[in-house]
Amino acid sequence: MTSPTIGIIGSGFGALAAAIELKTAGHDDIRLWERSDEIGGVWRDNTYPGAGCDVPSPVYSYSFEPNPNWSRRYALQPEIHQYIKDTADKYGIAPLVQFGVTVVAAAYDEKRATWTVTLDNGETQEVDLLVSAVGQLSRPKMPHIVGLESFEGPAFHSAQWDHSFDPKGKRVAVIGTGASAIQFVPHLAEDVAALTVFQRSPAYIAPKPDQPYTSLHRKMFGKIPATLRTERHVLWAFLEQLARGLDDDSPMGRVNKALCLQHLKKQVKDPVLRKKLTPDYPVGCKRVLFSNNYLPAIARPNVELVTEAVVEVKPNSVVAADGSEYDVDALVIGTGFDTQDFLNSIDITGVGGQKLASQWAAGARAYLGTYAPNFPNFFIMYGPNTNLGAGSIIYMLEAQARHMRQAVDRLVAGGYTSVAVTAEAEEAYDQDIQKRLANSVWSHCNSWYHHESGRITSNWPGATKPFAKRTKVLDPEAFEWAAA
Repeated sequence: MTSPTIGIIGSGFGALAAAIELKTAGHDDIRLWERSDEIGGVWRDNTYPGAGCDVPSPVYSYSFEPNPNWSRRYALQPEIHQYIKDTADKYGIAPLVQFGVTVVAAAYDEKRATWTVTLDNGETQEVDLLVSAVGQLSRPKMPHIVGLESFEGPAFHSAQWDHSFDPKGKRVAVIGTGASAIQFVPHLAEDVAALTVFQRSPAYIAPKPDQPYTSLHRKMFGKIPATLRTERHVLWAFLEQLARGLDDDSPMGRVNKALCLQHLKKQVKDPVLRKKLTPDYPVGCKRVLFSNNYLPAIARPNVELVTEAVVEVKPNSVVAADGSEYDVDALVIGTGFDTQDFLNSIDITGVGGQKLASQWAAGARAYLGTYAPNFPNFFIMYGPNTNLGAGSIIYMLEAQARHMRQAVDRLVAGGYTSVAVTAEAEEAYDQDIQKRLANSVWSHCNSWYHHESGRITSNWPGATKPFAKRTKVLDPEAFEWAAA
């Protein structure tokens, strides 16, 4: 294969990591399909009040494109989105994006070793190599609640925020208390007459070591790049240590728990409310959240925390499991994303008519989170078992992109028509990962990291450096290389 045509689904951090790595290596016949009219992925879509990242920006950015101009250590959504767009422009990726098209299907042609990609407008396009960069957190998950569609007031998911809605003086209910809710709840609490927050289970919340960067900081970062690299490395090393606390019986885990509980005690004085906010599972088993203003918001006099499940929504109220009914004017859904969808929303067909959805019926799995047997010339960014309990996913994405580029380099240099991971290599890898996950805190409770089969499909076990080490050098023996 010479000068392969490459198609990438998406235009977020993962898509850009792959596109830039491949383009820089000379594989420049690239196109990206984007369902929206703008680049950015989740950082384009999530525009709720207070939206931001809980990973420090110097680490939550590409290693090859450090940004000396962050306004604060934990940047908010507009700034992160702008960084993505600026990076796409700088590396020549923006002109390669086809906007307003949704990939609905992709089928591999074994004889021609090509992928036929079908778009929602009925058009088909053909590429030699196909890259999925749809991510794990792109499809909002709506709860199945009786009567939800009957609600007469404004009702929307946090990832589809209705900016025409004015919360001032309103009675608002929030369903869900995950990573998005802890960011928008404090903003709602300041404006509403009454806020009712329905919590399924409490989260461990750690203090957020955030701070604005001064003009002096930015000047120093710009003129002395080594200071920016040093800060990135220090923050990365700190996150690597946090990740060590996600193994069973870890001393770091006990430190993490004590930190969160002390933070709770300091910010919530009411012992009854504090008990409602105290988790009963190991720290890290569900996503640890970072916030300095959520707990004080919950303690406000105009906010009520309800720990009973929502069982019904009526035209103007919400009913809890204990029969209590709460009159509300608006409803905000903060129940996160369909994290087990992976690629189920796209009909992907591989060798012998094998459907990826069928292959992943018991939970998604892939060699290095990137390659699936029976699907040649197909690569997955932010695939199964690459999510993190602590650390920057950008670090993982860059490692995946580098490994993928090595596979494409060898494909071209060797004159091969296709490459696919062997079933044996994928099985051995998966057994190792699942064995390690069984000794992690994630095995002790239900969370969005789990498939309904019980399998942990989302997370990588541990820190990020071992993944980077494992993906550093391509092992040709793990793949089948088809000659022309």
